[in-house]
Amino acid sequence: MIIDCHAHVFQHWADPCGHPSREIHRKYMQKVQTRTSAKVFRARDGKDVSGAALFREGDNSWAGLKDVDFRVGNYGRLDFTIDGEDYHSQYMPVAMQQIVAPPELMLAQMQYAGVDHTVLQTGWGYGAMNDYNAFAQNQYPDKFTAMLNVDEPRAYTAENLREFDRAHRELGLKAVYFALDAYARYGFDGNFDDANMEPFWARVEAAKLPVFFEATAIPDYTVASYIRSMVRLSGLMKRHPGIRFVLVMGPPVGFFGTSGIWRFPDEGMEVYRHPNMLIEIMFPITWGGKWDYPYPEAQALVKDMHDKFGTEKLVWGSDMPNVERFCTYRQSLDYVRRHCTFLNATQKAAILGGNIGRLLNIR
Repeated sequence: MIIDCHAHVFQHWADPCGHPSREIHRKYMQKVQTRTSAKVFRARDGKDVSGAALFREGDNSWAGLKDVDFRVGNYGRLDFTIDGEDYHSQYMPVAMQQIVAPPELMLAQMQYAGVDHTVLQTGWGYGAMNDYNAFAQNQYPDKFTAMLNVDEPRAYTAENLREFDRAHRELGLKAVYFALDAYARYGFDGNFDDANMEPFWARVEAAKLPVFFEATAIPDYTVASYIRSMVRLSGLMKRHPGIRFVLVMGPPVGFFGTSGIWRFPDEGMEVYRHPNMLIEIMFPITWGGKWDYPYPEAQALVKDMHDKFGTEKLVWGSDMPNVERFCTYRQSLDYVRRHCTFLNATQKAAILGGNIGRLLNIR
């Protein structure tokens, strides 16, 4: 069975998508675009620009987001205006005429690519996803396993603990998505391992839910920030040995993999080698705009990761439908399925479905 451990369904992004307002949803979307791997360009002449145009240098929090009339466009684009000039971020594929992805779109993609089951992740840019992810999972339980989202910096509050219980117990969601970039909303005023977060982590451990952990290098997006987060994560894993983790997006290539092999700091290795940590293999979504299919650079990094950590640590994900801004769904799978010839059939079966299937009891 081939299981994609990272894909999405979502309602039309012009709407609140579960958030209290469209404005809050747009703020989350704008923050994602400040450091996107997608092509960002001027509408008038197609000139490439950087997503850094969306925020004030030196302030990576929501307070640093510029007023750029950020809005949801068509053909996969998120639009904004600076000094009278319109710009586009090609965040979704051009063929996505409106930015909406119902479960049936993902089902059609899976059938065409040869994917049997998909894990539906979340993220605040997609919306407050608990109800919609549960809808998709309940509609198609043989095809989707869905996870819940929490307000990460405020997960310890009574309100958010109640929402965690509702998402897990009533909606039946099977895992927790936890992304560090959410701390930007509150000016990075806390850390995920602070003492006040203990009620939340204890709740997760008691529920026996795995955590899909996206370790953005907050607050200043440097190697040093990333390493500090790894130290904190290592301590959290020791305090809560009953929690299984998946490192969403895998280790950052830009920090540790640009030479073609991984050069990890000791703090990273301690986390990656932890018996409760699985690591996503997912390169085209971030590097598909710079590397060409079948991504020999990614194949080399997969091989080195496999040599360092072994088959049992690795899980494949695509980040559909976003990844089609750079390649097809089938290509996002086939660079591993067909072209990682250093893996035998048993190893590929584990990475492409077996490992994540065991974690989430997908049969």
